[in-house]
Amino acid sequence: MLQQDSNDDTEDVSLFDAEEETASRPKKSKIRHPVASFFHLFFRVSAIIVYLLCELFSSSFIACMVTIILLLSCDFWAVKNVTGRLMVGLRWWNHIDEDGKSHWVFESRKASPQDSKSVSEAESRIFWLGLVACPVLWVIFAFSALFSFRVKWLAVVIMGVVLQGANLYGYIRCKVGSRKNFTSMATSYLGKQFLRQDFQCPGEVEPGA
Repeated sequence: MLQQDSNDDTEDVSLFDAEEETASRPKKSKIRHPVASFFHLFFRVSAIIVYLLCELFSSSFIACMVTIILLLSCDFWAVKNVTGRLMVGLRWWNHIDEDGKSHWVFESRKASPQDSKSVSEAESRIFWLGLVACPVLWVIFAFSALFSFRVKWLAVVIMGVVLQGANLYGYIRCKVGSRKNFTSMATSYLGKQFLRQDFQCPGEVEPGA
């Protein structure tokens, strides 16, 4: 069921057609997706390193700018479409409905005790550490470039803030939305059960009984 936010036309839904929330088993500390974990940090850390050191190895501002933007773009795509889904079971995306209206969707996987795809605690820490720390660094770089009058670098650092900040915002909404969605589902389920008991006739037998 899709719930629309009246303020910004966002929607919070459950991921992978999960029907109900159950108590999940203890999270494993083992890294289950080493390749995804590597690339979750590789592109964003590489972009920061190139930004800090490029002037030492190259005098071409254009080459440095293009390299950094390519790394930031690869990072945005990888984190938004791959690592978030594999490492923490979260996903955010946009779709256009039949009326041409844009909707932002924030999803989370509902794990069950038998679910082999439960989130690894180690991967979760890697994911959120990289997701939060790198945008903070780009914000610091933006202020540094502004106050040191390195105007030509402002476009690059603003690109870093926007791309990595967008992923941070999207996944925070996934976390918040999943909790709100769970509360709504629980309230709706209890309400339906309550009404069913109240309106059920004394001699009526439920199907399948």
